Amino acid sequence: MANITAAQVKELRERTGLGMMECKKALVESNGDIEAAIDNLRKESGLKAAKKAGRTAAEGVIITRQTADNSVAMLLEVNCETDFVARDDNFLAFANKVADHAIATKQTDIAALMADGLETEREALVQKIGENISVRRAFLIGGAGKTVATYIHGGRIGVAVEMEGGNEELGRDIAMHVAAINPQFVSADDVPQDVIDREREVVSAQAENSGKPAEIIEKMVGGRLKKFVAEISLLEQPFVKDPDTKVGNLAKNAGATVTAFTRLEVGEGIEKEEVDFAAEVAAAAKGS
Repeated sequence: MANITAAQVKELRERTGLGMMECKKALVESNGDIEAAIDNLRKESGLKAAKKAGRTAAEGVIITRQTADNSVAMLLEVNCETDFVARDDNFLAFANKVADHAIATKQTDIAALMADGLETEREALVQKIGENISVRRAFLIGGAGKTVATYIHGGRIGVAVEMEGGNEELGRDIAMHVAAINPQFVSADDVPQDVIDREREVVSAQAENSGKPAEIIEKMVGGRLKKFVAEISLLEQPFVKDPDTKVGNLAKNAGATVTAFTRLEVGEGIEKEEVDFAAEVAAAAKGS
């Protein structure tokens, strides 16, 4: 049996909002696998969804750039240790310089991007500011015959949208929607089968617990899966600025087809160490 830690229980509680004992029991039953525990809890308790882990763990900035003809867009994430430095003029000047170089060279490999003297500048800035600074991710979207648009929300969320047809204003509206609603795929056809199968297992267990006849359960599962796929597909979502219109129809009415999008959020997927400053000060005092 896996050794269940307090940190695992804490994460599961934060992500599900359920009680400590219920979370610990689920972790024991899943042998410490948090994702499996979430699926089991959803099957048993009807829990609709769980929060993502590590969404806002690091500080920094997301920057966008577009080519002059609006055919290619770039998203760049540059990280630092504190929100204070993320607003520092020297840090922002460096991040913007990297972004300019990235769109000019259309380079997304970070090592290659930083090779042209930018790594030396990064090291000098680390020495000057006193915080670790890293260029984490760069993505390009678009190409010949495409129309792209970007949107930045508070410097922390960046979106680039690629279309066939349409214009920058439409693309920016759709990018704003992506920033707010965070769809996972462009269309229902893009949702991988393994994602559907995993959700089918959960909703099937929930439906079976209802005690309804098999033919009713089958219809319930089909309906819930259809709703699930629509909720995570951009084109099927109600447009954030006009909920009576789906994003797909918004684009179609403007003579456009959304072909791709990329959404970056500062620090997503990075687990930031929580520092107990009182304990740190006490330890330093004891050491001195």
